[in-house]
This record gives sequence, structure tokens and C-alpha cells, in this order.
Amino acid sequence: MQNLSPVFFALLMLAPAVSAEVQSAFQQKVMQKTGLSVKQDAGTVSSSDCQQGAQADEGYWWSDHQAIMGTDITVELWHQDKRLACSAIAAVMAEMKRIDRVMSPYIETSVLSQLNRKGAYRPVFVGRELFALIEQSLEFSRSTGGAFDITYASAGRHYSYRDGLKPDGDTLAAAVDAIDYHNLILDVKAQTIAFSKAGVSVDLGGIGKGYAVDRGIGILASLGITQAMVGAGGDSRIIGDRRGQPWVVGIKNPRSKQDNVAVLPLMDISVSTSGDYERFFEEKGVRYHHIIDPQTGDSARSVRSVTILGAHAATTDALSTSVFVLGVKKGLALINSMEGFDAILVDGEGQMFVSDSLLQMSAAR
Repeated sequence: MQNLSPVFFALLMLAPAVSAEVQSAFQQKVMQKTGLSVKQDAGTVSSSDCQQGAQADEGYWWSDHQAIMGTDITVELWHQDKRLACSAIAAVMAEMKRIDRVMSPYIETSVLSQLNRKGAYRPVFVGRELFALIEQSLEFSRSTGGAFDITYASAGRHYSYRDGLKPDGDTLAAAVDAIDYHNLILDVKAQTIAFSKAGVSVDLGGIGKGYAVDRGIGILASLGITQAMVGAGGDSRIIGDRRGQPWVVGIKNPRSKQDNVAVLPLMDISVSTSGDYERFFEEKGVRYHHIIDPQTGDSARSVRSVTILGAHAATTDALSTSVFVLGVKKGLALINSMEGFDAILVDGEGQMFVSDSLLQMSAAR
């Protein structure tokens, strides 16, 4: 196993104290962007929604955790003013819920669910946001040779990891026939999507949470927050540092909940981890998990976890899924060919591998 050195560490100029005029403008931004009103009495902000953490300089760390999008959503930020901090956190949580209402395959009224029900019969209007994310997904499909494919759900929907159920051979064979991103017919002008055959189903689980994290960070940045972290399950994005110190992110040991295979000091970066240990069941010694190989409709098993570091969470999310499917050799070749990305992989035997840039950084220390 390679010993990992710090990946990114730099200092930011610390934000000056926020004036009353800036606070007022901040409040107006919150109301304009989210429709949320900012209570004038700080005591009316529910502590169960916005937790005060440690004091740092003139302000405090504030955080909230909520179950949204089928995972744990975490927002943590630093600010001097409780009202502003908690309003910003509430705005991020509201955005996460909005995205879930549009893109969840488990909410019957979502736009994505409507596409899955009707796409084989007629073009379905999905709107600019979902259309753009699916377009981006198809770009990843092309650049990874099909390792990333949102139509994996054609097979994935037949598994129940909670109940320990998998599709029989005939069901899986029919589902695999429907897995192919070329089966999506996009009309850019009309903003519609249709399926070229029956049985196709789409799930944005390999990119949607990263996209939501990017949206959350965008909201915080637009409201003047300069030190924060937004996380959705295995996808996180960080802006700034922790008042002069790096954020510390641990990469789990896929076979030990208490241990990490690496601990990274980070700032101004996105981190996404795909692993076979979150949603799975075992049958006759075989682990069935939610990261599906589009070629087989079965779980990809050559690696146990993949962590990708890069600028934007939607991209690191999609790449962590892609590299997991590609495996160590092809996956590292992909990351090494790309500027601005790093990778840490744990293969099926528990051995760790890292991308060339991390090896070079480690050797330079």
C-alpha cells in the first residue's frame, strides 16, 4: 500500500468581519434565491435544524444533517452571524429537496420517474436542468467507453439490496439488452427525451448527488460563504479551509467501518468515493452491490472502492463510478490521462493503488 501525503494544502485570506450592510444584502440574497425569509430574532432558528459548533475567531462553525435523496446530507460552514449561517444552510437543504423532487427515481411524481414510465412510448419533456444533466451523463458515457451509463438502471431496478434479492437469469438477460446510452433519444430544441426500446430505465445515482453538492456549494458561494463543506453520501465538496487549517477527509477501509485506508488534508476540492460496502447483500459468498457493470447487469467486483479528487463534485461522482467499473488498470489509465484529477483505489484483494500525480507528490516529499 502506498503512503499518502497531503493532496492539497494552501492558505486563504480570512474573511473580514461582516458589516450590517453586508448582512442586510446577504438576507436579501437568501430571500431572492430561495424564497426563505430570514428571522430577525436569532432565537427563532431551530437548533435541531442548525447546530452551533466550535468557536473559531470571531465566529462559529454551523452545521446540519438531513436525510434527503436516500442519503445523509451534511452542510457545515463558518460564519459570524447565526441568522445568516442558518439561513444559508436552510437554502442548501431546500435545494437538495428540490433536486430530489425532480430527479429521484423513487418519487412517483418526479420528472425522472415520468421519463422512465413514458419514455418508451413518446418523447417526454424534462426541462432544461434534467436535460443538461443527462447530456453531461452521455458525455461521460462516451469518454469512458460506456463504463458510465445511466441506463444501468434497466438492470439495477431488479435488485433489492435491502431484501437480498437479485433478478433471475432471463430477467437479467432482457435487462442487459436495454442497457445502452445510445437508447436515449435527445431533442435539444424541444428539451425532450425518449427511449428507443422498451425496458430502458434511467437512474442518475452515479452523478446526481455530485450535481446536488455542486448546486449547494454554488448557493453558499453566492451568499458570501467562503469556508464550507457540503456532502451527500460519498460525495463532498469543500470551499476554503478551516480557519487556517485543512479539512480532513478520511477514506474508509471497505472491509472495516472503524478504519481508514487514507486520511487527506484538503481544501477547495471535491471528493467522491464509490464503494461496494454501502448497499449490498451476500449470497453464497458473492457480494451483490449497487455499482452495476453495464456490460453484465451484475455488480462490478474487481475493486472495493474508488475515490476521485477534482474540482467539481458532479465530475468526481461520475468518474468514481466509471473507474470502479473499469477496474484498476483501465481506471488509472483514464485518470492519468486527465488534467486536475487524482484517484485512490482499493482493489478486490484489499491492495491500494493511486494515480500518477499522487505518486509524484509522495515522492517529492
